[in-house]
Amino acid sequence: MCPLPLAAAAVTAPRTPLRLLSRGLAAAMSTARPLKSVDYEVFGRVQGVCFRMYTEDEARKIGVVGWVKNTSKGTVTGQVQGPEEKVNSMKSWLSKVGSPSSRIDRTNFSNEKTISKLEYSSFNIRY
Repeated sequence: MCPLPLAAAAVTAPRTPLRLLSRGLAAAMSTARPLKSVDYEVFGRVQGVCFRMYTEDEARKIGVVGWVKNTSKGTVTGQVQGPEEKVNSMKSWLSKVGSPSSRIDRTNFSNEKTISKLEYSSFNIRY
């Protein structure tokens, strides 16, 4: 086995993925495609059914940042930020899927806009 091709491959391999990983999710997303931000409110049976926990888990799987919380009127509200296609995936999940025991009657999205950088470094539940 000749070490020369491996050494050459190591020298010429792109370093961008490692650099992006070391800077974290927020930094990786901010150097990619245009970023979107959208506020949401989910109506239906969305409290007492682990909706926030499932939302946090799904957002992390998809790769978006933001937050989610219960409201005093029985809805769930929050904000999602990330690349447009990932934000759209999360919007679909918030509109159609939710937690296993939830019932989504409707989801309102507002304040959708393009942003230059992410305002959050992860996705969290707010209380």
